[in-house]
Amino acid sequence: MGSEITMRVTLIGPVYPYRGGIAHYSAQLVQALEAAGHSVDTISFKRQYPGWLYPGASDRDPSQDGLRVKADYLLDPLYPWTWMKALQRISKQSPDLVVIQWWTTFWAPAFAYLAAGLRRKGIRVVFIIHNVFPHEARFFDRPLAKLSLKQGSAFVAQTEREKERLLALLPGRRVALCTLPVYSVLAGKCIPLREARRKLGLAENTPVLLFFGIVRAYKGLKVLVEALAQLGEAEHSPILLVVGEIWEDKNGYRQLISRLGLEKRVRLEDRYVPDEEAALMFSAADMMVAPYIGGTQSGAVGMALGCGLPMVVSEVVAAGIAPENRANVSVVPAGDVTALAEAIRKVLHERREAGRVAGAEDDWWRLVRTLEALCEA
Repeated sequence: MGSEITMRVTLIGPVYPYRGGIAHYSAQLVQALEAAGHSVDTISFKRQYPGWLYPGASDRDPSQDGLRVKADYLLDPLYPWTWMKALQRISKQSPDLVVIQWWTTFWAPAFAYLAAGLRRKGIRVVFIIHNVFPHEARFFDRPLAKLSLKQGSAFVAQTEREKERLLALLPGRRVALCTLPVYSVLAGKCIPLREARRKLGLAENTPVLLFFGIVRAYKGLKVLVEALAQLGEAEHSPILLVVGEIWEDKNGYRQLISRLGLEKRVRLEDRYVPDEEAALMFSAADMMVAPYIGGTQSGAVGMALGCGLPMVVSEVVAAGIAPENRANVSVVPAGDVTALAEAIRKVLHERREAGRVAGAEDDWWRLVRTLEALCEA
């Protein structure tokens, strides 16, 4: 979809070989901007986090066919001379717009330096806000976020909740709202359910629930396990496929599963899976469940939308889904075990009646149009 204006954009953020939802987001945004006729220069990281700070096994994506875009890996959060080099390069190119992905205060000093230096040179800087503060906020996160974000010319928030948080931190600033786009990362890699079940060793007639992504307390997995227990022990009771590294309280999850007698109905894949395997998991599932009790949006939800997979999500997650993409989404109150169990039961029944639907249409153009408007302002 072409645009009436043409921008020269520099994007700063993680891309492949870094893993995770924001790396996927960055790459798809680059592709959408280029498809709209804009030129994009992507600057990524020599190192995203020091090893001692990252709780996972690795921050690198093991996918053989990962979503790749051309990028220069210049920035290191601990080495300010890399910030200076990046600032010199961007200033020399004099783009119309610099877009910075914001999700962690760990990068606050580097992003503050870059944004302040760019604005002094008259270059507009837009922060895309994935979350104003980290999900497990600490006392120093607020001043660090303010240090960096106050240097922005404008902002894109993905939910009203994050917009309100940002305006509480920086009153009067210009904040556009653009909900999380549909992720098409897996859409072309999904296979028929029967084949996926066979490859994973799952019975074809057993309902499969998918919980996908890094396991952290705010994502509500314990609520989902308790809801699963309410769904009974009938022959065709669903099983739960948990796919993602467990970053905290591994024993607590296992003890809960054991106490509820669900050892045979919960399958833990405690690892980051490459895109090829992720497509297999989404293909095998009857639905994805995102019972978050905190946070505001989820890259896994974007992937499920792209695959046409029905979802049951908490109201926390639903706030980040565009209204036109909610037809296949059931919403429950966050933390309500009984409501979650009932919604799962209802969706499983509807799924048997209707089968899988087509994936939601690519809607990255909404974000492109938002950035164009912020560039022209």
